[in-house]
Amino acid sequence: MSDDDITVREATLADLPVILHQRHAMFEAMGYRDPAVLDTVERNSEPYFAKGFEEGWYRSWLAQTTDGRVIAGGGVSLVPWPPHPRDGRPCRPMIHNVYTEPEYRRRGIARRLMQVMIDWCRAQGFVVVYLHSSDEGRPLYLSMGFETTSELRLKLTGSAKLE
Repeated sequence: MSDDDITVREATLADLPVILHQRHAMFEAMGYRDPAVLDTVERNSEPYFAKGFEEGWYRSWLAQTTDGRVIAGGGVSLVPWPPHPRDGRPCRPMIHNVYTEPEYRRRGIARRLMQVMIDWCRAQGFVVVYLHSSDEGRPLYLSMGFETTSELRLKLTGSAKLE
């Protein structure tokens, strides 16, 4: 299968089951193995992304083969955020849900999806785009010009299953 056999298209609300599958599989690939936690994340993600599609603050793109099989995806949420010196807009674009089915990895598909999402953010007038990276995805994002930031995190409960 060549790159010409893979197309990238914008997702719709009808694609939500695929997006939820990819989100579940993404966390599994990152080492989260507790099925109850993953099921909770998937169940709680459904209304979030459905609302995002309906209200227009979530956009997603999917890569698929010529026979229509979705093999990768990623999305952008426009998250309310106070304006700051790097960007005066009251929201920030967050890229997330970047996932490629294992048999299609290392073929440039995630890079193509990332470029589509970055181009969309640029076309919307954003000057910065954000993401949180898995260890596996970090080399791709760094190679595309993303920089490590000074963000810190404090766990407020010892019983959190997801970090």
